[in-house]
Amino acid sequence: MATPIAATQAYANIARLSESAGLGKGAGEAVGGQNFGSMLKDVVGSIAETAKNSDTQTQAMAAGKANVVDVVTAVAETEVAIDALVAVRDRVIQAYEEIMRMPI
Repeated sequence: MATPIAATQAYANIARLSESAGLGKGAGEAVGGQNFGSMLKDVVGSIAETAKNSDTQTQAMAAGKANVVDVVTAVAETEVAIDALVAVRDRVIQAYEEIMRMPI
């Protein structure tokens, strides 16, 4: 189960990435030398890094070197990040399908 702190941190990370990518300044524009594809690559990399941290914490717990709270927090952060990514993916697919249904 995700904690409010983990959710806040995940949303802050996504907001920071979207601000650095310049979302909202024009659809499809490369702002600051970064386009939508590279922003997505950065987000996926960030989620992968969060998952690696979770794995590291889990392995440390198994070795008796980590606190249970740290492990649960790391797993919750990963869960929130993946849930956010899936929600964005679903909205992109929904928008694409809506565009494809538009008459020409």
